[in-house]
Amino acid sequence: MSEGHDDQAEVAADIAAVEQANTAFYEAMERGDLDELSGLWLPGEDLTISCVHPGWPVLSGRGEVLRSYALIMANTEYIQFFLTDVGVSMTGDTALVTCTENILSGGPAEDGGELGPLVGQLVVATNVFRRTGDGWKLWSHHGSPVLADSDDDDDEDTPS
Repeated sequence: MSEGHDDQAEVAADIAAVEQANTAFYEAMERGDLDELSGLWLPGEDLTISCVHPGWPVLSGRGEVLRSYALIMANTEYIQFFLTDVGVSMTGDTALVTCTENILSGGPAEDGGELGPLVGQLVVATNVFRRTGDGWKLWSHHGSPVLADSDDDDDEDTPS
């Protein structure tokens, strides 16, 4: 086998590993597993991790970032992510994942009911991963709400 094929196989394996790390991040959120979620982020402060939840300020450092997830998990009874438009690009030991988070969530019930109303939300996200001795770890997550309707049905504002 030529060196080019080896390189292509390595890149394909890296992309698959990054996709799996990205999926594990969302699955840990769905399960409300803070311990697993914590293990998916870069350890220590060598490279300060950061996170931007939709509508939040920038959070920096493991303490701030992981506290934010603990808060979200404590106040979210149910959450499910359907990821679409997933794209992976990489250079060296850094990988960039972009995706659309189609989120279905429900908060704690009011007046003793089983679950609060389910709400759908559309968020575009960028997740940056770094290769470590323990696999690909999250360095940064940035989620931004999708506010614009992508339907092209309304042509009144489109110049001809």
